[in-house]
Amino acid sequence: MQPLTFALAILLLLATPGPTNTLLWLSGAAVGMRRSLPLLLGELAGYLTVIVPVAVLAAPLLSAHPSIGLVLKLAAAGWILFMAHALWTMKAHGASERPIAPGQIFVTTLLNPKALIIALVIMPQVGLQAMLPWFLGFAALTLGAGSLWIATGTLLALLPRRPVGPRLPRRIAAACLVAFSFGIAGSALASMI
Repeated sequence: MQPLTFALAILLLLATPGPTNTLLWLSGAAVGMRRSLPLLLGELAGYLTVIVPVAVLAAPLLSAHPSIGLVLKLAAAGWILFMAHALWTMKAHGASERPIAPGQIFVTTLLNPKALIIALVIMPQVGLQAMLPWFLGFAALTLGAGSLWIATGTLLALLPRRPVGPRLPRRIAAACLVAFSFGIAGSALASMI
């Protein structure tokens, strides 16, 4: 794979709304850009925790045992549904509180199906040492795309206040997460048929 093709594929995937991006956007809206930036480390750690071992070791195992992939998809759908419930029922926070923690971003990203797509489809299937430059490129692209999602949420918070109140961004994020969860679970169940 050529570097430009790799970068475009990664950016296209990371620009797609998903559970991690929804949480980054929500954090930007709730606490702003500067206080949300530590969440990017949780996102990057979550992706790399999946991508490195899958790309290097597990690709042959997953293609030989599709039931493992099914279990991973269902676990991801369950976690995302749990996060949606937590966002929907969350009480309004004061200005000094952070509603989204790096650990939540880490687990959500860890279970995000995008990580498997990156590991199995986009990452070059070469040895670990040969993959290091690709991992570094992926890290830079992830930090950039995540920053844009946070910035978008931050810009939302700068808009004039609407009478709907501060719960609207959390409720929108929760609804998006429910849709993602059902999409992942539906995909997993469809693959069983």
